[in-house]
Amino acid sequence: MSDQPTPEFSRPRQRLPHQRWQISPQKTELAQKLGETTNLPPLINQLLINRGIETPEEAQTFLDSGYQVLPSPLDDFPDLAMSLELLQSAIVSQEKIAICGDYDADGMTSTALLLRGLRWLGAQVDYAIPSRMHEGYGINKRIVEEFHSEGVRLILTVDNGISAFEPIARARELGLKVIITDHHDIPQQLPPADAILNPKLIQESSPYRGIAGVGVAYILAVSLAQKLGQANDGILTSMLELFTLGTIADLAPLIGVNRHWVKRGLQYLPKSKLPGVQALIQMSGVQASGAKGGQGDTENLNATVSPSPPLHVPASSLKPEDIGFRLGPRINAIGRIADPQIVIELLTTDDMGIALERAMQCEAINRQRREMCEQIEQQAIEIVEMYHSASLPQDRVLVIVQPNWHHGVIGIVASRLVERYGVPVFIGTYEDEGHIRGSARGIPEFHVFDALEYCQDLLGKFGGHKAAGGFSLLSENLAALRSRLSEFANKCLELQHLKPLLKIDAEANLSQIHLEFYQQLNVLEPCGIDNPDPVFWTPNVRVVEQETVGKGHLKLSLTQTLDNSHYKIKAIAWRWRDYFPLPPRLDIAYKLRENYFNGNTTIELELLGVRLPTQSHIFFASRPTPLRTSFEYHQRHYTCGIYKNGSVSELRIGNPEGKILAVQLGHNIGLLGTSRQDAIEVDVFQPQYNNIIEAAFEALSLLSTQY
Repeated sequence: MSDQPTPEFSRPRQRLPHQRWQISPQKTELAQKLGETTNLPPLINQLLINRGIETPEEAQTFLDSGYQVLPSPLDDFPDLAMSLELLQSAIVSQEKIAICGDYDADGMTSTALLLRGLRWLGAQVDYAIPSRMHEGYGINKRIVEEFHSEGVRLILTVDNGISAFEPIARARELGLKVIITDHHDIPQQLPPADAILNPKLIQESSPYRGIAGVGVAYILAVSLAQKLGQANDGILTSMLELFTLGTIADLAPLIGVNRHWVKRGLQYLPKSKLPGVQALIQMSGVQASGAKGGQGDTENLNATVSPSPPLHVPASSLKPEDIGFRLGPRINAIGRIADPQIVIELLTTDDMGIALERAMQCEAINRQRREMCEQIEQQAIEIVEMYHSASLPQDRVLVIVQPNWHHGVIGIVASRLVERYGVPVFIGTYEDEGHIRGSARGIPEFHVFDALEYCQDLLGKFGGHKAAGGFSLLSENLAALRSRLSEFANKCLELQHLKPLLKIDAEANLSQIHLEFYQQLNVLEPCGIDNPDPVFWTPNVRVVEQETVGKGHLKLSLTQTLDNSHYKIKAIAWRWRDYFPLPPRLDIAYKLRENYFNGNTTIELELLGVRLPTQSHIFFASRPTPLRTSFEYHQRHYTCGIYKNGSVSELRIGNPEGKILAVQLGHNIGLLGTSRQDAIEVDVFQPQYNNIIEAAFEALSLLSTQY
């Protein structure tokens, strides 16, 4: 170890996405056996297995999920019968009903769905949505008292209310009836409503367990229409379309009843008779793709609380990504930085002229929202790099608060920071000198709502679920909140968790990626949360072309050589400007996407992750030695190099204090010390060593244009 690495300063250190890859165990024999039932290729059967589908019966249920018989929700929701009685009584006596909604896509589609449904059934109904900027999430005493002064007799909350004990108690004091429909986590004390519909209160085995707020609204509205004998195809189809929009936009799990209904709703949407949906599709440029529907055209309406599928399935269908990336953001943008009334009018009007006007407003406001997000994200990254990045391994959570950030978009920025830094993010902005309001996003091993409850004595209002939440607090409590959240994070997170997790289904060669295979993947649709788009990985591909395009995206051409044959494919990596240029050889992880150009359809890769090839030690071992450079890691300067130690190649990393970490390429035990005589053995797979070794390999990869 006396052969010290010599620094080279001619190149900056190559940055790669900071990730941990989790590749699903491959069950080859089971995949082949499953293929006897599904008649699908082994690779697609492996995808089914990864989603917990291991028997022929489970496979048949999954593949035909659009046409399965569901239990009656009256059996699963204890308060549904009471809710129907209260609504029927209010409609018959023409008492005023008021809906209190929420300003996100779930809340706004829920509100629109119930407005359409209740008006169809003859109810006197109006709505209110609290101001995101001035009041925050959920029903409050002002809204309750305003409803009372307007003569409202029945309040119906949608996508909120489960944590609103005091406002609901005030409503009861004023003699109002209250039905809560919500899907957020259950607080320690339930509010004193007349009826509560929340899937978190029903059995975990129920297929309705994973519905979003719009799912609860859909069940209530369809059940009421059936009870009153007015459940015709027109109103049921309209409500199914709104259910589909809200469910996907809210990132609800696409399993159970959500998958069952969304699969059919996506087929209705391209031919929607709702002017607002037509206008939104037209304005966003969504084009329907070929539908891959299941079998069957009849269904027990009473058992399923769902409209019957059409005798002739539409020739085209949308995919969840069309809603998640095009329609949903345009709806959500309104609730984030504008007036939710725009979306409510969009989704409830029967006038195409009004619908187009509102859709154009959605388009303009969404552009404004994107610009705000990009600006705040860049500011946040600068702050994190300057003040927080070095302490993230100890803090294990990022808490960042700044003035003059728009509260409506900081949740999006929080998600992007989670992707970048791999830790839970709590981001806030000052409402005034004394108050902060914020949003939180988590990682798989961290429960956001539990973390907020752990800090409840420091907070004002808060709510949410495992993956996300919202909160408010006094400015004077910020330091204590940062400390408390770090305390919570250190209880549930290990160092190895502090990288964004990329879950990968299976290895695929580029020779397997073609249009026919992509079309076979349609059996998995609709894909989304808990039924994700398939993610594949391919080892040791060569980057033959790469360039930045648009607002910081990478466009690439990749090749793989197999049995003396070369396979080439195009790829896109969204918002990867910081990683340009990528090293010449990589392991890649990706989803598949269609590209339409000049009437031709091709399959491309959407890169989700890259890493140096798993055979890096082989490539570096074949290079002339010594191979040396320097790099920065956690704001400290290191040197590194590949050297010969006898007949084997060895990676050596030197720190500013003169200690060297030496490890033979391909081995998991290294030596750490100032000389071989005083060195101790260390497991280089431990995070504190593995991460710096990865950084060294990234730096060394820039020294070679070919392996």
